[in-house]
Amino acid sequence: MKHNRNSVPERRWFLGVAIMAMVGAAVFITVMIITSDSSFICSTEHIYGEMPRAQARAQEDYNPTTIQIKAILHYATTRIVPQQSLAEIKISFDVLKSMGRPCNFLVFGLGHDSLMWASLNPGGTTLFLEEDPKWVQTVLKDAPSLRAHTVQYRTRLKNADQLLLSYRSEPACGPVRTRLRGNVECELALHNLPDQVYETEWDLVMIDAPKGYFPDAPGRMAAVFSAAVMARGRKGSGVTHVFLHDVDRRVEKTYAEEFLCRKYLVRGVGRLWHFEIPPSNDSDSSVRFC
Repeated sequence: MKHNRNSVPERRWFLGVAIMAMVGAAVFITVMIITSDSSFICSTEHIYGEMPRAQARAQEDYNPTTIQIKAILHYATTRIVPQQSLAEIKISFDVLKSMGRPCNFLVFGLGHDSLMWASLNPGGTTLFLEEDPKWVQTVLKDAPSLRAHTVQYRTRLKNADQLLLSYRSEPACGPVRTRLRGNVECELALHNLPDQVYETEWDLVMIDAPKGYFPDAPGRMAAVFSAAVMARGRKGSGVTHVFLHDVDRRVEKTYAEEFLCRKYLVRGVGRLWHFEIPPSNDSDSSVRFC
């Protein structure tokens, strides 16, 4: 086979041009994102008012341009893509954009899409909860700007049906004034999360973890329950947007209908359901979530 002696220089030239074009595109797109829609990236006064001063100072050092460029470069140079489809991702993106301010965004699961979620919420707080400490270290090694905590789950997928039958007999699991922090009596309550999770009112909650596809996996029962409690306990105005992925699986669907409620389901695309859950009324004496 003949070799073109000019092929190597040509390839190097082509690679250089491609890299420069990609970097230029990244900068251009990022600037467009930042400057084209003031309703998406706006003053952070609202969020500062609800956050501790230390966290507000951390936000002042947060550079949305940097994380957006990193996200664009990352996804432009990798074959590993987010597990949600474009149509599913667009639901959350549209909500983030419609909020008109930086948001508090809690995500169950740390993975290949985490840099994307953080870049879609510039100026806001995006926090990831992950079950596997080693995986947290792996992800943060390549994306140290992400904020993540490890979570210990008490549940197992094989016990999902029994938990659903028995939780109503445990007063600590009831829908009225249920707490999460320190709630060891209710097995579905995530009782040992970092203080930041309990002290922040989350505008959006994405449930795409923990693992829920083999019997000894934690399953997403506690994540769904805890998201419902957070949403119902909201003190500020407006609803909490809860997104649940993998609703094609029986446990996710069943727990969503039990705790997130069909009446609050506003949209579903592919394997993703989007709920808008209002705060519970102080006079509410219901014995069930839905």
